[in-house]
Amino acid sequence: MSKSGTLSEEFLDPVALLQRLIRFDTTNPPGNEAECIAFIYGLLNKAGIEAQIVGRDAQRTNVIARLPGSGQAPPLLLYGHVDVVTTKGQQWKHPPFEAVIDEGFVWGRGALDMKGEVAMMLAALLRAKAQGADLPGDVIFAALSDEEVGGEYGAKYLVEQHPHLFAGVRYALGEFGGFNLEIGGRRFYPIMTAEKQICALKVTLRGPAGHGSLPIRGGAMAKLARMIQRLERQWLPVHVTPAARAMFEAIASGLPAPARTLLSQLLNPALTDRILGLLGTRGQLYAPLLHNTVSVTMLQGSDKINVIPGQVIAGLDGRLLPGFKPEDMLRELGAVLGAEVELEVAQFEPGPAQADMGLFATLSDILKQADPQGMPVPLLLSGVTDARFFSRLGIQTYGFTPLQLPEGFNFTETIHAANERVPVAALEFGAQAIGQALLRFGESE
Repeated sequence: MSKSGTLSEEFLDPVALLQRLIRFDTTNPPGNEAECIAFIYGLLNKAGIEAQIVGRDAQRTNVIARLPGSGQAPPLLLYGHVDVVTTKGQQWKHPPFEAVIDEGFVWGRGALDMKGEVAMMLAALLRAKAQGADLPGDVIFAALSDEEVGGEYGAKYLVEQHPHLFAGVRYALGEFGGFNLEIGGRRFYPIMTAEKQICALKVTLRGPAGHGSLPIRGGAMAKLARMIQRLERQWLPVHVTPAARAMFEAIASGLPAPARTLLSQLLNPALTDRILGLLGTRGQLYAPLLHNTVSVTMLQGSDKINVIPGQVIAGLDGRLLPGFKPEDMLRELGAVLGAEVELEVAQFEPGPAQADMGLFATLSDILKQADPQGMPVPLLLSGVTDARFFSRLGIQTYGFTPLQLPEGFNFTETIHAANERVPVAALEFGAQAIGQALLRFGESE
């Protein structure tokens, strides 16, 4: 239980919060998020917000807090992760864990993914408490470990071992979305409402083994080369899911006629791949939203330079569209690769087949009021987030961590890269938008 106290004004500022969070090195692996989580718990405790630390490991903990509301709406969940990816091998302008402010940005690992967003959520929650905000329902805040390496110590653990902490929650705000994106000269704000599903595969290719000094034609390595070439040349079949249709129709409606017509044709399966080719780099981003996909990412062959392997194993990072099953991936991939490969599903993590759009209008209106020139649209994410775990409890996550980014700033290319940074002004924009969501989430009921 927490005790009431007085919280410094510094910790109502998302910029100051982010700086403190970045300075905890939570590179995953190993993570070691406990010190960062304890810091957040201390702030919540000082503010008089009920909170508890929960974890399966003393160094890989999570904090769950609840700010009571009026009970007119079900609880709203805010969640984000505090672990970050490695900086190894990267050259940074400023040290990645010093949180330097320079050129109007906060620099550091996690500034975008996703300590910046956690700082915005935390600032909004602490402000609501300090101001005695009239919340329509309880607000649950969760700072999580281990998102970057699978959630075993974070969201997955909590959903499987402590589901009671999220009882009654229908909607959640998490990553990835709410930042502005320029398309065809128009400013859009994608809000993630759906994401693809993990469907990792093991592929085995066999052939005669032998000595490296006596080349073998048509062996396992040759079959591997043919497999990769087939995947390079041919997409799996086109599928226009409800999530993809909603996204592309919304974007097209905000574009001038020529661009609107071209984008709309993506939704015609007979034309999809041709249009993707015409769209160039943008088409490469859209393609995974209209196909089940695989990428060859791991290989295992001979362990000696002079031995031709009789067996080669490849690991494929497979991603399924919402509503599809592993058997769909096996069927589609088998049709492309043929009988010389043996396919096996190594991991499947399902997500919801359909999005619950009940809170979308409210979140859209918040962004339109903050930026009348912007157009919120639903987003189907090609990757995955902790949303897949919370969906098991019937919780619909919206990627709603708003950032108003300067022209020319590429969000997706800055995440996980050297010189990860976030505009100082964007953090306040996001904290205010999330603050509005805390006051208005009951409008969906």
